[in-house]
Amino acid sequence: MKEKVVLAYSGGLDTTAIIPWLKENYDYDVICCCIDCGQGNELDGLEERAQYSGAEKLYIIDVCDEFAEDYIVPTVQANAVYEYKYLLGTSMARPLIAKKLVEVARKEGAVAICHGATGKGNDQVRFELGIKALAPDIKIIAPWRDPLWQMDSREAEIDFCKAHGIELAFGSNDNAYSRDRNLWHISHEGLELERPSNAPNYDHLLVLGVSPENAPDKAEEISLTFEKGVPTALNGEQMKVADIIRKLNVIGGRNGIGIVDIVENRVVGMKSRGVYETPGGTILFEAHQQLEELILDRNTLSCKKEIGNRFANVVYEGNWFTPLREALQAFVESTQQYVTGEVKMKLYKGNIIKQGTVSPYSLYNESIASFTTGDLYDHKDANGFINLFGLSLKVRAMMLQEVEKNQNDK
Repeated sequence: MKEKVVLAYSGGLDTTAIIPWLKENYDYDVICCCIDCGQGNELDGLEERAQYSGAEKLYIIDVCDEFAEDYIVPTVQANAVYEYKYLLGTSMARPLIAKKLVEVARKEGAVAICHGATGKGNDQVRFELGIKALAPDIKIIAPWRDPLWQMDSREAEIDFCKAHGIELAFGSNDNAYSRDRNLWHISHEGLELERPSNAPNYDHLLVLGVSPENAPDKAEEISLTFEKGVPTALNGEQMKVADIIRKLNVIGGRNGIGIVDIVENRVVGMKSRGVYETPGGTILFEAHQQLEELILDRNTLSCKKEIGNRFANVVYEGNWFTPLREALQAFVESTQQYVTGEVKMKLYKGNIIKQGTVSPYSLYNESIASFTTGDLYDHKDANGFINLFGLSLKVRAMMLQEVEKNQNDK
C-alpha cells in the first residue's frame, strides 16, 4: 500500500492541481479534507470534484459550532482586535482547521499533511504552527515553497490539470478577488485593492451586505443577551452561538455594518491591503464591550485591554496551541463571571448606536453618579483625594519654582 497524505482541500484550482502533483512527485494516496467553517455553497459538488481529480477519499467536516463556541467566543470575550480593525476571522479558523487535519491524518495513518497556502501569506504560518504543536511527527508539504512545484500562474495550473486528464471549469481570475469566507467573515484581496491609493469598488466587492450609502433609510433595533460573556439570545430568542452569528450577519449586512478597509502587517513582514466584511462579528464585539463597560471595574478593564491586544497578536500569528494563549484565555475567562445582561442597539447606515444596557451586576450606581448629592458620595471627600492624588505634581512644581528662584538670585 502507498503512504497517505492529507490535503487541506477547498476544491479551487490550487488544491485541485495539488492532487495529481502529490501523486506524481511523492507517490502518495491523497486524502482530501475540507473543514466546513461556514463556507456555504462553496462546498457544493466537492466530493465529485475531489474524486474526479484523483483523490482516494474526501472528508467534509462541519465545525461551525466548535468554531463559534471554542474559538470565536474566547476571542470576542478578550475583545481581541488586530491593529485596531481586524476581527481575526481567518486567523481564528486556521488553528481549528489544522486540528481537524491532524485528526484525519491520525485516523488514516497518513505520514504527511499538505496545504495550498502561498509562501507570502499568513496562513502557511498558522497551518504549520498548529500542525507542529499537535503532531510534530507528521511531515508538512507546502507546494508553493517546494522546489518540485514548477507552476507559477493560474494558466500553468490549468494546463497541468488538463495534462493529467482533469478538465474542470475554473473560470477567469482576471475579474475576481481572492476571498476567504467562513461563519465569522469574508475577506477580499486583489484587483483594485492592491493599490492603497484606490478606493474599493464596493458595488463589485461586497458579498455579505451593502455599503452604508445603500443601506435602508430606516434604523433597525436589536437586542443581545449574554450570560458570563457568552451570547445566548438575539431579540429575546434563545439560540446557539453559531446561529446568533448567522442571523447577525444578515441583519448587519443589510445595514452596512462591519466593512473594514485595512493595510495590515503580515506575520512574514510585508504589508497587505484587504477589505473585511464582518457584519455579525462587529455587532457582537460592540455589544460585549458595552456590557463590560457597565460591569468591569476600572483596573480590570484597563488590564484587560492590554491582554486583548496580546491575545490578538497570538491569534494572528498562529500561536493558538500554546501555553501563552491558554494563560491569556484563562485570565479573560475569569473576568467574564459577571458579564451577564442585555444590550440594546440601533443599526443605521453602518453605525451601531447604543440604546441601553442592563445587568444585575452593573457597577453603575445612580446615587453616586447623579449630579444630585446621594448618600454614598460627599463632594467634600474629593478635597483630600485630590490633594493626595496630585501631591507628587505639586512637590515637583514647588521644586522647579525653587530652582528658578535660586538661579534668578545669582
